[in-house]
Amino acid sequence: MGAIACLRLRKNGSNTDDRLRLPKIMKLKTLVLILVTSEKVEEDAAKLRGYIAGRFKEYPILHHHLEEASYLYTYPRIQYKQIEGTPLVLGIEEGADILKKISDEIEELKLGKSVYKVESIQMTQMNAEFGPCRENNHYKFVAHWLALNPANYEKYKGINDWKEKKEFLNGILAGNILSMCKGLDYVVDRKLYVHSRLDDEKVEYKGVPLIGFSGEFRVNFKIPDFFGLGKGVSQGFGVVKAY
Repeated sequence: MGAIACLRLRKNGSNTDDRLRLPKIMKLKTLVLILVTSEKVEEDAAKLRGYIAGRFKEYPILHHHLEEASYLYTYPRIQYKQIEGTPLVLGIEEGADILKKISDEIEELKLGKSVYKVESIQMTQMNAEFGPCRENNHYKFVAHWLALNPANYEKYKGINDWKEKKEFLNGILAGNILSMCKGLDYVVDRKLYVHSRLDDEKVEYKGVPLIGFSGEFRVNFKIPDFFGLGKGVSQGFGVVKAY
């Protein structure tokens, strides 16, 4: 129950510093579905994604497959998480509507060889604030952040100075936030300032060993709880929570 309780929750030509101008905030409809199971879930979020997407095949948005849909969201509207043994699904905008529609039909989870009875569902819907802000907001990664692709992995490994490594990762993190914004049709009109404290760890993604990062960061941007950043977002990586 401890894990479950934890989840509850320019103007052109202007020389004015962006940080002094009033930021524009977007409201996003979000729905967080926490599945309270009979026992702690051991399988990862990829298995959760596979089961729910297979159980409700009539909704292509649930599995984010381009070949089966007439659209492609560069930022998934449905994201699956497994946080400290608790399965969770995040729906954004139309994804929130689909989650609400199917929630009553999720009575069990068949994940690999395991079957978990869903004893109750905790559903939280809100219009979450999303966008730049004047103050720095503090977040932590509650699931590993996959920051590195093959190209920047080599660059990262070639950096020996810890301060330079930190600045490199801060730049990638800011880029991930901008990519998320682009995928949500939101234009950022100011510079993002990222400060982080991160540790690298070995993780596995689609059976491939990679470097993932845990830790915390500050940024002048409002990110709703449980949104994902970086690679593997739809399968539970890079999950952030206000700290």
